[in-house]
Amino acid sequence: RHIAIFQRHVCDKQLTAIQFVALCTVMERGASSLTDIVNATAIDPATVRGVIKRLKAREWVTLTTDPNDQRKVMVVITEAGAAIVEAMVPNAQQISDATMQNLNPAERVALMHLLEKMNADPVP
Repeated sequence: RHIAIFQRHVCDKQLTAIQFVALCTVMERGASSLTDIVNATAIDPATVRGVIKRLKAREWVTLTTDPNDQRKVMVVITEAGAAIVEAMVPNAQQISDATMQNLNPAERVALMHLLEKMNADPVP
């Protein structure tokens, strides 16, 4: 349901929800390794590689190497990538509202709490 709503409200029809998550992660965290993106989003490594490849083809991210470890690929958001994220912010609120339209305010708060709890780092 959420993916269908996302596709209806997205500002660029070629942008997928998973690509948006990756862009938001890199925008929020700055230059990020693929492992950083995997850990932040819980998207599997093979999928992240494909997502980053498509974002690079759209010129929404660039790839560079970590100055401390030349073997590590770093993903950096471009101005165009940042612009698409900023353009999506109002749409993202619409998407969230539409996704939760059948929930009352207390249910929305409970759902958000549970989602945050699910996404929290596991206790060792």
